[in-house]
Amino acid sequence: MKRTLQTIAMIVVAAVMVASCAGKSGKQGSGAPAGAQAQAGIQSDAPVKVELATAAYQDVPQDEVYSTTVQAYAINNIVPQTGGRIKKINVEVGDFVRAGQVLAEMDALNLDQARLKLVNDSTELSRLRALLQEGGVSQSDFEQVELAYKVSKSQYDNLVENTILRSPITGVVTARGYDKGDMYAMSAPIYVVQQITPVKLLVGVSESQYTKLHRGDAVTLTADALPGREFTGKVNRIYPTIDPASHTFTAEVLVSNGDRVLRPGMYARVKVTFEVNHSIVVPDGAVQKQQGSGVRVVYVVGADDTVNIVEVKPGRHIGREYEILEGLSEGDRVVVKGHSALRTGSKVTY
Repeated sequence: MKRTLQTIAMIVVAAVMVASCAGKSGKQGSGAPAGAQAQAGIQSDAPVKVELATAAYQDVPQDEVYSTTVQAYAINNIVPQTGGRIKKINVEVGDFVRAGQVLAEMDALNLDQARLKLVNDSTELSRLRALLQEGGVSQSDFEQVELAYKVSKSQYDNLVENTILRSPITGVVTARGYDKGDMYAMSAPIYVVQQITPVKLLVGVSESQYTKLHRGDAVTLTADALPGREFTGKVNRIYPTIDPASHTFTAEVLVSNGDRVLRPGMYARVKVTFEVNHSIVVPDGAVQKQQGSGVRVVYVVGADDTVNIVEVKPGRHIGREYEILEGLSEGDRVVVKGHSALRTGSKVTY
């Protein structure tokens, strides 16, 4: 019995010793994290290394870029008034032609007949004019012959115009529908001539810019087919109505195209500058978007090197800079890099 009691006593003493050791070990273990936490708190209050920029005023062009297609300034379909056989074909597709140049000639049988009739009527008119002066013919007879002459003259002039086909404009031949000897069937034109000096572009502009665009305003444009080239033009005409579906109006732009490198059908981008604002500008890295909203903010550093988060209204994005319409003043120092560790009131170093 005594041995049993001794054994129980020894077990109790051992348990007390184990509990005592565990308590000391726990105190020592909890002390280390407390020190680490204190050290972390010190580190969180330390100034954060950032990169700054200064807000400054700049001239900011308010421009827009519109996609469109190059068009010929004028297009003429070369056709005779009536059907007939094509006697001559003088030019080919791609040829550059001048206004008044003969492009093709039709069979001249009808023209020759009209010429003979005109000569006969002219002779008869001259004879009756002499008789009228001598009183050998009445005024009414003279006027009847004079009228016949005028009719013959107009018919002859019309046949000349429709037998010897000339280009009414200076331009380039873009299509040919017939060959020499074909019968013109009054369907496709014999030639299509397009004037490409100048060329025009029709640009669909937002109705909000209607009062800001004026005839004579200068524009610039580029064409995908001509990389590295920039062309200048002017607004030639502003259409007076606005499309109710797209809420745009049409502006006609003319480009001189003296070297004729711009060709109808080319895809082009036209940049129109409506006005120039004098606005605050900062690097685009300074403008941050708040998560879950469309709000844009800037981290402004005060004179005491503390951070204040300011909501701003950005304007245009120009290259690597943002125009700021509201929220900043000239000379404000803004954080460009190092935002992630910043809060309102954070200290910074730079």
